[in-house]
Amino acid sequence: MGEKTNIKWGILASGGIAEQFAADLAYASNGEAYAIGSRSLDKAKAFADKFHVPQAYGSYEELVTDPDVDVVYVATPHPYHKENVMTALRAGKAVLCEKPFTVNGAELEEMVAYAREHKLFLMEAMWTRFLPPIRKVREWLAEGRIGEVRLVKADFGFRIGWDPAGRLLNPELGGGALLDAGIYPISFASMVLGPHPLSIQSTAHIGETGVDEHFSVLLTYENGVTASLNAAVRLAIGNDAYIHGTKGKIYIPGFLNAKSATLYIDGEAAETFTDDRAAKGYAFEAEAVGHALRAGLTESADIPLDESLAVMRLLDQIRGQWGLRYPFE
Repeated sequence: MGEKTNIKWGILASGGIAEQFAADLAYASNGEAYAIGSRSLDKAKAFADKFHVPQAYGSYEELVTDPDVDVVYVATPHPYHKENVMTALRAGKAVLCEKPFTVNGAELEEMVAYAREHKLFLMEAMWTRFLPPIRKVREWLAEGRIGEVRLVKADFGFRIGWDPAGRLLNPELGGGALLDAGIYPISFASMVLGPHPLSIQSTAHIGETGVDEHFSVLLTYENGVTASLNAAVRLAIGNDAYIHGTKGKIYIPGFLNAKSATLYIDGEAAETFTDDRAAKGYAFEAEAVGHALRAGLTESADIPLDESLAVMRLLDQIRGQWGLRYPFE
């Protein structure tokens, strides 16, 4: 794959997240939206017109078998991720799959095994991890600027209207706070402390549709290091993250799509990193995929498959504590 030619993206599904990703590809230095696949040709053509995508297909199969598509972005709801990702992998395509990667660890194990066996690139679209302020936070941590990290706090929650059939409250669609919102603070804690806590304590409010409307989880690591995490879909709890260390702290307002991060070191003036990007932020993960493909890699160093697997198993364990199973499991 030559350095000069753009990575050609095939977008699988034409919903809201696919639209945001397609709009952001205009800001990616090494990639372009080349094809859209939807379940109807009319929807695909409307999407293609809106985002200036050259190819429009009325089925996912046509999209993944287009020889000019370098990588497929899977943007369907999460209960369909495994089927859609496997369709793309079996066609020999590299895949970026929207988060949460799957609905449980067993599904992800199957996808990862296939990708590794066939030496195909596969990555979870945890876009937060590729944002410049989050990269800066990782630099500060690597440099030991706040000393030893002792506590991570992260929340992501919003209040949706009451719609029992809607995706977020429907157990048949893997609804609830854990997979949709909780993946963000849990993945954030994994980035800082790793995905293997020694113990997990959690509690959830299960609403009348049978999904978790909000939850709290406390992860404990060696030496009493903890992560306190909350998420909700029927409670507006905000979206901030804090990392507390023995010499100071890092604060990331709106960490999900972080525009800034502030470093507070005891006795020193605060240091703030600000990102005044024009893009929403999906362009950064798209660029990272492009760089990985050009380098011949099959995984991302920023969010490796083993970490995604460990996080998915962590979600399974948390859900197990609530006795929550999805109808399709």
